[in-house]
Amino acid sequence: MNFVNPKNDIAFKKIFGNEKKKEILISFLNAVLDLKGVKEIQTLEILNPYQIPHVVDLKESSLDVRAVDKRGVTFIVEMQVERKPFLRQRFTFYVAKAYSSQIEKAVDYPKLNKVIFIGVFDFKEF
Repeated sequence: MNFVNPKNDIAFKKIFGNEKKKEILISFLNAVLDLKGVKEIQTLEILNPYQIPHVVDLKESSLDVRAVDKRGVTFIVEMQVERKPFLRQRFTFYVAKAYSSQIEKAVDYPKLNKVIFIGVFDFKEF
């Protein structure tokens, strides 16, 4: 029997970004982040993976998986099989965009919630 390779970008998104099978992503996040007790994720909402800027000339980004839990913590999960230039900068951009887009003008900064990035790499990065 052949199975789909989860390192494939489309397969990864289907496995971990599937609204109908959120328990897979929840289990993965709890295991990787060692979340237990009150910090354990019970439910989450899978968000649109496209981060479209409010200003037309700004760069947009397409994520593999983006989700938010009931506390407002955003999780970005990216699968990367090929080492590309400026990966760290690209991932920092993704997190910064997710973080900064949480509040609008005249909203106070304490309304900002954590953004957690998880990179699943098929190579040694750190």
